[in-house]
Amino acid sequence: MKVKIVNHSPFALPAYATALSAGMDLRADLQEPVVLGSLERALVPTGLHIELPAGYEAQIRPRSGLAARNGISIVNAPGTIDADYRGEIKVVLVNLSKEPFTVQPGERIAQMVVARHETVEWEPVETLEESDRGSGGFGSTGKQ
Repeated sequence: MKVKIVNHSPFALPAYATALSAGMDLRADLQEPVVLGSLERALVPTGLHIELPAGYEAQIRPRSGLAARNGISIVNAPGTIDADYRGEIKVVLVNLSKEPFTVQPGERIAQMVVARHETVEWEPVETLEESDRGSGGFGSTGKQ
């Protein structure tokens, strides 16, 4: 699938690290490093603008290495880029560790997964079909 992209950053376009990767790394388009203190968050630009086809979204997800090693995640994970959005892709990073973390210019800060989605058309009804689970929610299936 081809997707139009405008890159205002000096960094390479997002790319798959391996042949079977689902996500492409996004890089911080910064002029100078940004320090995130413990529990601080920052909106980090990528310099990227995309034009997705109808029926697709881009999901912005945390990078597992940053999360495991440094406690860096994304506040609204996964973030969603809709097909009609043309603004710059920005990532809301949060430092969940006790130590400050410095985001360097060009650092890989998130992953982007492009995925197909459906558009829902609601069908109002008075009742729903029964299921084995029923209305059981949070923790209702117990520990295993």
